[in-house]
Amino acid sequence: MSKLVEEFNEYRSRMNEKLLADNNKIVKRIFNLDTNAYAEGALDVKTKELLGLVASTVLRCDDCIKYHLETSYKKGVTKEEMMEAMGIATLVGGTIVIPHLRRAYEFWEALESNASI
Repeated sequence: MSKLVEEFNEYRSRMNEKLLADNNKIVKRIFNLDTNAYAEGALDVKTKELLGLVASTVLRCDDCIKYHLETSYKKGVTKEEMMEAMGIATLVGGTIVIPHLRRAYEFWEALESNASI
């Protein structure tokens, strides 16, 4: 597994466990709401993940971008679909999101390199 992907997933898992173990009702409910929001519904999961990716890019949240990239990749989003979504995110967010676009592209390449191993 790519070190970039592995480090992100390890940190995210470790910190999520700590946050949820703290037993804060509000935090637990927000985590649950987030999980349920991306479940299959009127929109398919793939579409919801791309929407999350665009919103996360416009909001400039690199952790969120990585999460949505990986989930999108696992759900079968193609590089072309991802780049079209990122193009929309860049259009909406403006040139200030270009550094996030670069990191997203790098992370996508890391995801692709994992598949070829």
